Amino acid sequence: MVVVADRELLVSRARLLGLKLDVAIHRAGERAPPRTGALTVLHVPLAQPAVPGRLDPANSRCVLRALEIAADGCRDGTFDAMVTGPLQKSVINDAGIEFTGHTEFLAAHTGAAHVVMMLVGGGMRVALATTHLPLREVARHVTAQSLERTLRVLQRDLVARFGIPRPRILVAGLNPHAGEAGFLGREEADIIAPLLAKLRGEGFDVEGPLPADTLFNPRRLKACDCVLAMYHDQGLPVLKYASFGAGVNVTLGLPIIRTSVDHGTALDLAGTGRASRGSLIAAIRLATRLAARRGPRHSA
Repeated sequence: MVVVADRELLVSRARLLGLKLDVAIHRAGERAPPRTGALTVLHVPLAQPAVPGRLDPANSRCVLRALEIAADGCRDGTFDAMVTGPLQKSVINDAGIEFTGHTEFLAAHTGAAHVVMMLVGGGMRVALATTHLPLREVARHVTAQSLERTLRVLQRDLVARFGIPRPRILVAGLNPHAGEAGFLGREEADIIAPLLAKLRGEGFDVEGPLPADTLFNPRRLKACDCVLAMYHDQGLPVLKYASFGAGVNVTLGLPIIRTSVDHGTALDLAGTGRASRGSLIAAIRLATRLAARRGPRHSA
């Protein structure tokens, strides 16, 4: 395991918390086994020293550079997978860089045609048809073309990466009561239902559109492999309630394996030693399992 970060940041944090940290520097092309008891670091220097809990736009490009290095290492076979910690979107934008999230950034960097955010935890897998959008923009982005691409990526990666031979996917409606036969919205009747009928004709095991307020019940969830929610806060509150601190964010559709924590930056906890490590450990374990299914490469 290689940590892509500023070496001095890690050393100074360890010193602040009274932790003993032995750092071994990873160099490009190096294949030597890690030193026992050492944290192997691929050094990406920050522009300015980091102060716990304080955002600094001067370091934004360094953060993105670390992501690029990890992703490129996964693509060229240096690493098996990448695991990301939380990232403060606002400070990236404050640096004058348009940024909506890891998912979109990695899709653009790797040239992925279509990516899907899926969270895993609490015995559930919940994927999203749209990700980081203002609520008023969601309906405009729920199109037959986008949903079809999302469901094809979801189907493919559940089979190839998670080893589920014939995934059963429950699809939420967009509107309350899944549109109430058109009285509360037409997206279900005009877009979602016809698309699901088409995919069922190709052999997909998809059910919906279902009212989101009754979709997440134990009986339904027990009989499915994944839920596709139409927007971020339709699906994720349920999963995070069931698994917060141990959930994992997985980006499907990338040419690489990428997992992440299920929480934000918690700036008030920076440098205190009180931040929970559960989700990070879960993300590392899931990345390891996904990489093992694919076969040996190496891990960042």
